[in-house]
Amino acid sequence: MDDKYETILAVDDVGLVLTVVVEVLKSAHFHVLQASSGREALEVASNYPGRIDLLLSDIEMPGMTGIQLGETLKVLRPKMHVMFMSGFADGRLLVLNYGWAFIDKPFVASKLIEMIDSVLHSPDKSQGLRQYDKRKETGQE
Repeated sequence: MDDKYETILAVDDVGLVLTVVVEVLKSAHFHVLQASSGREALEVASNYPGRIDLLLSDIEMPGMTGIQLGETLKVLRPKMHVMFMSGFADGRLLVLNYGWAFIDKPFVASKLIEMIDSVLHSPDKSQGLRQYDKRKETGQE
């Protein structure tokens, strides 16, 4: 894999949504890892030797929620940014409590890429856009 491409771990339990998200990310020249559940995402992340720049996960998934996945992966990979997506109205409230980035489903591909770019290139370790990000750089690496 070429280091100039940022790596995104995309997670969604709905196959069609995951397929579309992966294609959008690949077309924007991201290196994409994918999983259809939180447990599978943990396995993918554990077995991937490279850097994962961003977790992009659905919130509502059976077995392990996106929030639980984000919390677990941030312990294992503290430099990784986290961004969630959800089609449920309460998804935004759950995520704002953590200060993590969020996008409502359905979304336009260009908006998704714009938000990801902002999250990845923010000086704030937790996420990106101020309206989504309430935590600041803590110096933890």
